[in-house]
Amino acid sequence: MSKKKQHYQKTLVEKILDKNNIQYQPLNFITEKQGDVEQIVPNQAPPKVKIYKTLVLTGNKTGPLVGVIPLNMHISYKMFAQLSNNKKVGMVPLKDLKKTSGFEHGANSPIGVREQHNYPIYFDNQALLDQEIAVSAGKIGRSVIVNAKEIAQLVDGKFGDFAINQPE
Repeated sequence: MSKKKQHYQKTLVEKILDKNNIQYQPLNFITEKQGDVEQIVPNQAPPKVKIYKTLVLTGNKTGPLVGVIPLNMHISYKMFAQLSNNKKVGMVPLKDLKKTSGFEHGANSPIGVREQHNYPIYFDNQALLDQEIAVSAGKIGRSVIVNAKEIAQLVDGKFGDFAINQPE
């Protein structure tokens, strides 16, 4: 009876980071199936890891665009619209998310979205303060810890203030 070693399959995001010589640290989370959706089991992140979520929105002038904010914060549509030169922005409907970004809910990554689409990408200024941030690796339950400035440069991202503590 032979024991096969389970091969670690890199995600598209990890391959892009490797290709561009950007250092990262993989971060894996335990997931569970809830109905038709795979979700991360809450409260697994190491205490000092700053986790960021990647939101796919649409602007009345730009069309699809991406906002990257801390997991525990909300997006200010008004501030984000102003930053992105739109009059109005809103979330892409969940039913259209995979078609728009190429990724399912919970797996959107600024790196992966940029690779597949040329959408404008914005990082909240908090990422500059945190320096090392965790973003999705393009698969539910997988993230990468990266330098915020390096990935912003990789995806031609811009920084601005648009994350708030309370929703509008």
